[in-house]
Amino acid sequence: MAQLIEITAADDPRLADYRDLRDVELRKSIEAEEGLFLAEGEKVVRRAAAAGFEARSFLMAPRWLDGLNEVLSASPAPCYVVSEKLAEEVTGFHVHRGALASMRRRPLPTVASVLAGARSVLVLEDIVDHTNVGAIFRCGAALGFDAVLLAPRCADPLYRRSIKVAMGTVFSVPWTRLDDWYDALPMLGAAGFTTIALTLAADSVAIEEAVTGVDRVALVLGSEGHGLSERWERTADRRAIIPMHAGVDSLNVAAATAVACYVTARR
Repeated sequence: MAQLIEITAADDPRLADYRDLRDVELRKSIEAEEGLFLAEGEKVVRRAAAAGFEARSFLMAPRWLDGLNEVLSASPAPCYVVSEKLAEEVTGFHVHRGALASMRRRPLPTVASVLAGARSVLVLEDIVDHTNVGAIFRCGAALGFDAVLLAPRCADPLYRRSIKVAMGTVFSVPWTRLDDWYDALPMLGAAGFTTIALTLAADSVAIEEAVTGVDRVALVLGSEGHGLSERWERTADRRAIIPMHAGVDSLNVAAATAVACYVTARR
């Protein structure tokens, strides 16, 4: 069972995992070096624990202890109990869900293991906004996608903001990073997937048409700014658009993912 330890000083070294959570670049460096990620909120902490991630420690206001008693009882990690004011001072924001957990990262699985048995996959190229990555995971999970593959420069799905927006679905949807960006789509083709790129290319067809008759599908999504690279657009098996009105030619990548996943799930 977690040992409850009351802390009253913001500079206590035991709280190092929780400092400066709003400094994205600093947190990326710290979390990579220490091999950790942060889960925020009762529901997300529960989902991380249920997925088998090991806690390094917990940080909670007193009123959240009872709600997470089951998780704390099953973990040997210390639980630092602080006032909500002190939690805000340490983290740099108001922890309105009252609970944080520092969890140990696990080695990323191989691409082959993530694809094994998968029928519908999302493939992300250079999507750098953590909110978008989290929203895409949530869409994929909700609409029955089996896995997510990320190009090397994509934002971290285990960054706190990604996890929060994803509502913890980053723990339930298998994912990993692609080692070979250049030949990623031909590799998926060789593995039996039809790769369908969402793009405004001249030969793009409506997404409903693109997914018709496809068994194993990989939806390919590009960055928030310029979309897909020329290489990925050209090497995809098919190119697709979401038909729109009123002169609008594109959606936010997370919104586009939701629409494309819905259509694909109904193929």
